[in-house]
Amino acid sequence: MKIDLQPGERLDDLNRNGYKIIQNSGKFCFGMDAVLLSGFVLVKPGEKVLDLGTGTGIIPILLEAKTEGRHFTGLEIQKDSADMASRSVEYNNLQHKVEIVTGDIKEASRIFGRASFDVVTSNPPYMKSNHGLKNPDEPKAIARHELLCSLEDLVREASALLRPGGRFYMVHRPQRLIEIITALTKHGLEPKRMKMVHPFADREANMVLIEAVKGGRPMLKVEKPLIVYRAPGEYMQEIYSIYGY
Repeated sequence: MKIDLQPGERLDDLNRNGYKIIQNSGKFCFGMDAVLLSGFVLVKPGEKVLDLGTGTGIIPILLEAKTEGRHFTGLEIQKDSADMASRSVEYNNLQHKVEIVTGDIKEASRIFGRASFDVVTSNPPYMKSNHGLKNPDEPKAIARHELLCSLEDLVREASALLRPGGRFYMVHRPQRLIEIITALTKHGLEPKRMKMVHPFADREANMVLIEAVKGGRPMLKVEKPLIVYRAPGEYMQEIYSIYGY
């Protein structure tokens, strides 16, 4: 399908089902964290999935390619990003399986209705709003800092959106792990799986992948760590597999 790109936009190959995605490096492009999250998420046949803060739609599009879920929705507050995501959905002819909605995470349960999804995912801003220098009007700042949505907002809405027994998946920074687990349990989401991501085998973790179950019983499985690089510029085989190479 032919698609008109806006100034600064490019079309990137996702190495899955021939899918491509529109991005603009002057605004915000998806990173490895989103791809690793898509490899950690479990979606069963027929399930409905919502991605909170979907950006350019990378997670819904990858999950549609990798799983047998029934329908995938992405919620994004930034209109330009949501527009790129919608055009990527059209380019890949996924309108029957993937929908992009422009809206605020803090209003997600009102937009979609409570207990309306089997799976909720998110690759949220990692930094608190008062951490580091930033331009609050810049799209990259909104994606990286909790300017429009806090961790508490995200977890509260994820819990409200999930059916009993539904699963919430998130990638975040290990430095905020205590805060994350506290927020999850406060809102009835029991952490069940956790995987640390290390850039190299001898470096400390810089990402954490978490699965939590709505109304689940206490029992956390800490999985084998994921190592990204074998050597500088050379991925481990598991990373190549997640990317689809």
